[in-house]
Amino acid sequence: MDSRDTAPDSWELEEDAEAPAAAGLQTAFANLNVNARPFVPNVNAVEFVPTFFQSSPTETTVSDGNAEIVASMEVVADTVAPMENGGTEADMTREEDTWEQKGEPGEGEPGGGGGEVLGAGGPCGEGADGIEDETMMIMEEEEEEIPLPKVAPAQPDAPKKEHVNVVFIGHVDAGKSTIGGQIMYLTGMVEKRTLEKYEREAKEKNRETWYLSWALDTNQEERDKGKTVEVGRAYFETEKKHFTILDAPGHKSFVPNMIGGASQADLAVLVISARKGEFETGFEKGGQTREHAMLAKTAGVKHLIVLVNKMDDPTVNWSLDRYEECKEKLVPFLKKVGFNPKKDIHFMPCSGLTGANLKDPVPDCPWYTGLPFISHLDSLPSFTRSSEGPIRLPIVDKYKDMGTVILGKLESGSIGKGQTLVMMPNRHTVEVLSLLSDEMETDDAVPGENLKLRLKGIEEEEILPGFILCNAENLCHSGRTFDAQIVIIEHKSIICPGYNAVLHIHTCIEEVQITALICLVDKKSGEKSKTRPRFVKQDQVCIARLRAAGTICLETFKDFPQMGRFTLRDEGKTIAIGKVLKLVPEKD
Repeated sequence: MDSRDTAPDSWELEEDAEAPAAAGLQTAFANLNVNARPFVPNVNAVEFVPTFFQSSPTETTVSDGNAEIVASMEVVADTVAPMENGGTEADMTREEDTWEQKGEPGEGEPGGGGGEVLGAGGPCGEGADGIEDETMMIMEEEEEEIPLPKVAPAQPDAPKKEHVNVVFIGHVDAGKSTIGGQIMYLTGMVEKRTLEKYEREAKEKNRETWYLSWALDTNQEERDKGKTVEVGRAYFETEKKHFTILDAPGHKSFVPNMIGGASQADLAVLVISARKGEFETGFEKGGQTREHAMLAKTAGVKHLIVLVNKMDDPTVNWSLDRYEECKEKLVPFLKKVGFNPKKDIHFMPCSGLTGANLKDPVPDCPWYTGLPFISHLDSLPSFTRSSEGPIRLPIVDKYKDMGTVILGKLESGSIGKGQTLVMMPNRHTVEVLSLLSDEMETDDAVPGENLKLRLKGIEEEEILPGFILCNAENLCHSGRTFDAQIVIIEHKSIICPGYNAVLHIHTCIEEVQITALICLVDKKSGEKSKTRPRFVKQDQVCIARLRAAGTICLETFKDFPQMGRFTLRDEGKTIAIGKVLKLVPEKD
């Protein structure tokens, strides 16, 4: 029996047994070279390449070395990638055995660099756009959840592109998020591999056609139900402009979120489905197509592009008759809302799922001769914005991140880093620590930009959406009582003084009460009635006095249109739209 396995007779014995080991340790320590030179890593060493990426000797001997190595790596990337899809080790070794026998890569792909067509190469067909990305990202692929958009670093001397905010509105399931995802893919903001990952995940849930919308619907609830809840944000660039996509929810329960999105937009894209039955559902009384178009106009959107989506559907098949039918039904309504059909509205057919007519013209659709969607956006005239006016930045959202961060669109004026501003209506003085415009840090911002500001001097809990950031010399007006002209759009019964509703003005949501009806306004002549009305009903225009439950920031429509328009909602429906005529000072 080994002596080490038995208990010692006494602890002295045990210590004696360990003594030689301790002595050996002492000598080992004594021999250590404590004056050795410190280890300095060699930053110029050759980059480590795993064995399965090293090209075979037959390829490296070819005269045009670079092209062949690139090609061989590309072939490897194509075969290794399926590992991440859950391939077994046996599959992997089989792949490794066979890739060397494929012959010279130059034979299959002329020049050794052509990428495969999307969908042709199975779940992991790879293009040749960035070999370093492929080698670095293959291992990390499964971990990444939300893709970070690629933005080309701005040249210091390059002029700033004009910022345009585009809101996608329309009935639920018309294809708003899918079109947004497709545009991001076509303009290179979402990588092909990310979309393929979404496609695999969507297939597992039997939702193959939803994968494009996942680029904008990032949270799990939105993906499971296929419904957008919050306003999704993304951006893309064309040759002349920088666009921010605001993907509004179409469901009637989330209209307040949609109003918040529309209030930040310069341009609205109304998406309607051409599929039989779907267009009719969206356009009838309960549908969101009507309400969204009206809310966009109220939120100050001047130009409307109507995308007739799902034209590739078997029930439509790029039919001109169906396109014209949708157009004929929509134009009278849009005209009634206040859009000018000749100047403000542009119709175009498209397919969000296939990307037809978004970037390139469609051969299936010879009757449409206009520009595709992205080119049309680029060709629109510039928006006139004055950076001279007072600073007005309505807050859309806020959170904590190494300080207080707020999000919003700068409506007028210009903001610079280190500037001191005032938060209304609380009159907190704050300092701008840093400015981010669409995730890119800048030193100053001009009107129309969607900004993230890190502020000093205020806690996140002290800010609410609807507060306004302004300069100390020219504060925005705040109060509770104001006179406004209101158009009653949809209300079953009559509206009398004492009626309560929810007011949506810029990014602010507040409960209000109609305290008095001042007069009726004739729709055609604009004449005001001499006597006070006792009530108003649907389709009438009146001037009324409204009182908010709390203090809100607002301006008169004449002075500042973006902060003087509002909607009144009640029981999940938009009942009226209006504009602020006069602010009534508070009585002490």
